[in-house]
Amino acid sequence: LWRFGYSARLLKTNHFRTAASNTSFPAVWMLLAQYSGRIPGLLVVVKKNSFFTMPETVEDKANLELYSPHPEVRGMTLLNREAFKRTVVVPVLKVRKEIVNTLLKSLKHTVLQRPGLKRVVEDPEDEDSRLVILDPHKIPEFSLGEPEQEVLKQLNVRPEVSKYNLELTYENFKLEEILRAVLPEGQEVTSGFSRVGHIAHLNLRDHQLLYRHLIGQVIIDKNPGITCVVNKTSIIDSTYRNFEMEVLAGESKLVTKVKENNIAYELDFSKVYWNPRLSTEHGRIVQLLKPGDVLFDVFAGIGPFAIPAAKKKCRVFANDLNPESYSWLLHNCKLNKVDSKIKAFNMDGRDFLLGPVREELSKELPLPKEEQKTSVHIVMNLPALAIEFLDVFRHLLVGEPCSTAGLPTVHCYGFSKHDNPAKDIQERAEASLGTSLDGRCSTYLVRNVAPNKEMLCISFQIPADVLYKRPCPDEAKPASKRLCTSKDFSEEKLKS
Repeated sequence: LWRFGYSARLLKTNHFRTAASNTSFPAVWMLLAQYSGRIPGLLVVVKKNSFFTMPETVEDKANLELYSPHPEVRGMTLLNREAFKRTVVVPVLKVRKEIVNTLLKSLKHTVLQRPGLKRVVEDPEDEDSRLVILDPHKIPEFSLGEPEQEVLKQLNVRPEVSKYNLELTYENFKLEEILRAVLPEGQEVTSGFSRVGHIAHLNLRDHQLLYRHLIGQVIIDKNPGITCVVNKTSIIDSTYRNFEMEVLAGESKLVTKVKENNIAYELDFSKVYWNPRLSTEHGRIVQLLKPGDVLFDVFAGIGPFAIPAAKKKCRVFANDLNPESYSWLLHNCKLNKVDSKIKAFNMDGRDFLLGPVREELSKELPLPKEEQKTSVHIVMNLPALAIEFLDVFRHLLVGEPCSTAGLPTVHCYGFSKHDNPAKDIQERAEASLGTSLDGRCSTYLVRNVAPNKEMLCISFQIPADVLYKRPCPDEAKPASKRLCTSKDFSEEKLKS
């Protein structure tokens, strides 16, 4: 796959597994092109997005397009499965039916290994024999090599290769092969998508839109379990983090069920945000938690952080501004039987931090050190805006911490297009907090969102001088009567 231009970014994401599984053929074409002369309609991958077409001939030996639908399908916008039919000539061996299995094992590298095509067919002239189809790419000029002939000699099989007319249909071609045959030559072919339950989610390019309904139908045909294909028609810029979409093929049923890290969720994909590519990140954060820890999920969505944390016996406070997300959060809490362990809120993130979070931290953090047995984590997964919310932590509490070890740990997500995204995220977080995080934070690359755009998570304990507004020592007034800034406190502490 690396040799044929698939980037590491695409290969490491779950929703591109489909594309990878449908791309097994280019290497044999490259070998075939070296010795078979001119091949009708053959597309050979040279590098990413670069193709050339070999001229057509009428020679039987070149009629080997096991991986190429009929050239007349080029430009098709309304799927016609019958148009993909074609007959190709392939080499076969006549074998006694009782030794077929032995021969298949002995010639496993020479026998046709094409998913969806039979390797053994009936012999129309002899009911006691079978015809074993050989890979035409490995039998040039329909002539067996010496190793194959030796195997046949040991099995007492005549080393005589015959020609067989093999009919190929739409069902015999893979997703990418069909799309590559239909879309204009030299243009990018879409065969990768995100799967959300029974829904396939595409992000089509402009040149693919004319073929969008055909693409959608082919995806349904070639992926069991997918019954609806949608294409995103707008970027995620709404307040509620959902996007407009068009149903390209299948049923218009957008309420679906997904399973992530062994936990089931139900959702309306048209009304809430869900990204299956964040599964690993959800699991990573939950692994940091211990039973009894407290988790504040500021932008909780339908619960991919909150619910597994509750199942881990953490105390969870989950919030989301989107009423639909809040509704599905409650639904999924009941679905997973953790509704008694999660306090859910439908508030703006800033109000959630200034209200329930501050109130709970005021109760949790003043505990004496020996009683502070749990950790507090605050997850802020709204990468487009979350860093701007960090200023809320400035003097959120009043007093002094009993232990710096018990200070909350924040996991804040952000996008970056900077040459040094980790440095960029840290500097922006420091600007919001009003303090340096050097030596006090870690950054984690979550995923590549687009060319030159990364999603990162910065994790840090909130510094005490940021979180607390402390009473100032003042001989003239009781400490409870006058409050000071962290700067004032630092100066007084130095004097003392």
